[in-house]
Amino acid sequence: MAVGTPPATSTPVPLTPATAPRRRSREALTAWLFLLPSLIGFVVFTVGPVVAAGVISLLDWNLFSSPTWVGLRNFARLGPDPTFWSALGNTAYFTLVSVPLTILVSLALALLLNQGIRRIAVFRSLLLLPYATITVAVAFVWIWLYIPHDGLVNTVLGWFGISGPAWLISDNWAMPALIVMSVWKSFGFGMVVILAGLQTIPQQLYEAGRVDGASPWHSFRHITLPMLSPALFFVVVTSVIGSFQVFDQALIMTNGGPGTRTTTLVMYIYQTGFKNYDQGYAAAQSLVLFAFIVLITAGQFLFQRKLVHYDK
Repeated sequence: MAVGTPPATSTPVPLTPATAPRRRSREALTAWLFLLPSLIGFVVFTVGPVVAAGVISLLDWNLFSSPTWVGLRNFARLGPDPTFWSALGNTAYFTLVSVPLTILVSLALALLLNQGIRRIAVFRSLLLLPYATITVAVAFVWIWLYIPHDGLVNTVLGWFGISGPAWLISDNWAMPALIVMSVWKSFGFGMVVILAGLQTIPQQLYEAGRVDGASPWHSFRHITLPMLSPALFFVVVTSVIGSFQVFDQALIMTNGGPGTRTTTLVMYIYQTGFKNYDQGYAAAQSLVLFAFIVLITAGQFLFQRKLVHYDK
């Protein structure tokens, strides 16, 4: 290329009625190729197990002998089973208390970190640490904290003259103890999502509010919450789904006890399928849990039209 000659540049080829369909086909093919790994994973790990559970729920099968067809008999067993209803009640109790607490703690910490404090990345990482830690390790730490006589929780309560209960073996306190541990384990995820939502709110809205004489509470009520509603909705939906699937912390810390006070629905499914080897009944319970989660999530999406604000 001679000195002074401008470099050759590619000139976009204009779309013609003949080339436009081929280009759209190539773009569609490229999009499907990028989506294909996720679609394969969704079919193999989500649709496949649901279909398999549907088939197994119609069988009497103990894993070691040939299955026999029983139709809907496994679903009929759910009605008179008191342990199933107790597990469902425990799961609902866990969800109704732990989800609001997790949202409140996440929101409070996100608001605190959004105040322009220095070294925000350090504090954000430290607060996210419980969420990044595996549940088994967290559960064993909280078992130590809840030890009746020498545990840190009862020791601190003793400084104020309060005699703490035997948390994990108490009929009344075992579930609240699990909820506190779960909130501590989970708030980091919600905090990061809400903090990201807070940092997308235009500051001009707050400046306009101050010009109009809005107090901090009115700014929070009429600017922060509406603008933050998509992030809050996402955290609520994922938290509800996760709380209905609570299993590992309850298994490690209480093993469902005392009695069935902390037996969650997923734990009961595990006990039915892999301790009692009643695969058909466990699959029927799994489908009922799946239906609950689908219905509640669908209800949340219907309800969000009135509360969630999307800036268009």
